[in-house]
Amino acid sequence: METGGNSLPSGPDGLKRKVSYFYDPEVGNYYYGQGHPMKPHRIRMTHALLAHYGLLQHMQVLKPFPARDRDLCRFHADDYVSFLRGITPETQQDQLRQLKRFNVGEDCPVFDGLYSFCQTYAGGSVGGSVKLNHGLCDIAVNWAGGLHHAKKCEASGFCYVNDIVLAILELLKQHERVLYVDIDIHHGDGVEEAFYTTDRVMTVSFHKFGDYFPGTGDIRDIGYGKGKYYSLNVPLDDGIDDESYQSLFKPIIGKVMEVFRPGAVVLQCGADSLSGDRLGCFNLSIKGHAECVRYMRSFNVPLLLLGGGGYTIRNVARCWCYETGVALGIEVDDRMPQHEYYEYFGPDYTLHVAPSNMENKNSRQLLEEIRAKLLDNLSKLRHAPSVQFQERPPDTELPEVCFCIPSFIHSFLPLCNLFIA
Repeated sequence: METGGNSLPSGPDGLKRKVSYFYDPEVGNYYYGQGHPMKPHRIRMTHALLAHYGLLQHMQVLKPFPARDRDLCRFHADDYVSFLRGITPETQQDQLRQLKRFNVGEDCPVFDGLYSFCQTYAGGSVGGSVKLNHGLCDIAVNWAGGLHHAKKCEASGFCYVNDIVLAILELLKQHERVLYVDIDIHHGDGVEEAFYTTDRVMTVSFHKFGDYFPGTGDIRDIGYGKGKYYSLNVPLDDGIDDESYQSLFKPIIGKVMEVFRPGAVVLQCGADSLSGDRLGCFNLSIKGHAECVRYMRSFNVPLLLLGGGGYTIRNVARCWCYETGVALGIEVDDRMPQHEYYEYFGPDYTLHVAPSNMENKNSRQLLEEIRAKLLDNLSKLRHAPSVQFQERPPDTELPEVCFCIPSFIHSFLPLCNLFIA
């Protein structure tokens, strides 16, 4: 039976998937600073839930190998990477021009271990792509990744290195076409910009639009040149609920899968689109958010799941724990087990939280107009594009540490630049 390189043939969604999960125990120690909404501690909270729900035993648990300078420079400018490597809280006052040039200092502060943090979260995403490329798993998970705003030469929106672009470049070594889907409340601008002129990567972003960071992602932004119609933007308003969201997500993504036929999918699962997020204004439940994961999983195409935004950290941990269960095909209990961060989840100590009664400003008519416009754009793609590799870049093998067996190191080949056809 043809399996397309997966460990499982296509079939009912109830089939188990082989999942590789990337986690560095140090990631929760990085600290953006007092009052900053981005808290890497949420990754450690997520991991604790996965451990106490017993989900880790169903996955290959891997410590990512830190991305090297040359790995990061496959997308980012050399001088920007050099700046990130060298800047520290102690030296930043001597580099004010550089801070301004690279947009570092306010939303994207300099903190202890900044470069190591970037290496860690990027290493997990690229490592996930390598696992998928080698057919060693069906789904790879890196909740520390998904930092979609970073640009080639500058930081943006709490993001320094765009691990998503690096992961997609890795997937393009093995797959002619890669689909990127973004369900963070903010537009996935850095990823869209990186692939705006190619037909090998389709980007689809569902986001709040209108007087909201980063201000991009208009429905009329569709790609350019060879990339025309390969960028899709789904602009949404405050208060969107599960039903309204899925009325767009499933028909649009279903059509994308039909016409684009990606060899691999990257899903950015930013949890700031959940109800009650500190910076968000949507009204999705955890189950509604996870329905996007469930739907992408049902296509049985190699899938990379990444984190992203999410600023009410107890709900971020709840969401990514539940979505890891979805990836595994395991329904986790709503009653939360005792664990080291249990007090964060009071007074209910449950996994799921009810949406609020906030107004849904997305009318049925508006949703129908958006759906019709985007499906019309997709109808202009006659067939999936194809590309021939003149000289295929070598597969990357990244060293990594597996938590479930004694540590081991693989040999690895250097990454080489991939030019997108």
